[in-house]
Amino acid sequence: MATHLTSEQVMTATSVVPVIVVDNVEEAVKLGKALVAGGVPVLEVTLRTAAALDAISALRKEVPEAIVGAGTVCSREQYIKAVEAGSQFIISPGMTVDLLSVGKEYDVPYLPAVATISDILLGMEHGYDHFKFFPAEVNGGVKALKAFSGPLPDIRFCPTGGIGANNFQDYLALPNVLCVGGSWIVPTDLVKAEKWDEITELAKSVSN
Repeated sequence: MATHLTSEQVMTATSVVPVIVVDNVEEAVKLGKALVAGGVPVLEVTLRTAAALDAISALRKEVPEAIVGAGTVCSREQYIKAVEAGSQFIISPGMTVDLLSVGKEYDVPYLPAVATISDILLGMEHGYDHFKFFPAEVNGGVKALKAFSGPLPDIRFCPTGGIGANNFQDYLALPNVLCVGGSWIVPTDLVKAEKWDEITELAKSVSN
C-alpha cells in the first residue's frame, strides 16, 4: 500500500469498516490479523480507550497489509496524535471548522461526519467530498442518503450507526455509498473470548 492514500482508496478497499474498541495492544494485533484474514483490510481503531494510539502504532508494524486509521477523533489535538501514531486515515463522529482545517494540514485522508445537508455543504466549502454519515439510522438511513444524492450527486458516504448484518447490504446498494461502518463483525464477546477464527468468519461474510 502507498504511504498516503486518498479517501476514495480507503473507502473502496472494503465493504465494511469495522469500528474497533480495544483495551490492549496485543488484543488489537490479534483482532487486526483475524479481520485481514477474513478479507477486511481497513481497521478503524476508535480513540475511546487509553490503548488506542499504541494499538494503531502496533497494527501498522505487525499487520502491514492492513490500512489502519483512527476513529472517534474529536479535536485537533487528537487528530495530530492519531497521525503521529501512524494513522493512515482519520474519522470523526461529527465535524468542526477546526477539524476541517487540520484535516487539510496533513496528507492523511479525513472523513468528517455529517448528519444534514447543511453539514455536507460546510464540508464541501472546506474541500471535502467524502463523508461519514452518522448516526445513520437515527438520521433517516437509506432514505436520507437517497435524498442527498439529488442535490449532491458527486458526494460519497460511509454510513455508520445502527448498521448491522440485517441492513448493511441496503446501504451498499446505494450509488453514493462506498462502504459502511459497524461493530457487528467485531462483537465484544468474541474479542474478549479471543475467538479469532469466528471473527475471521464474520469478516468473510462481508468481504468483497
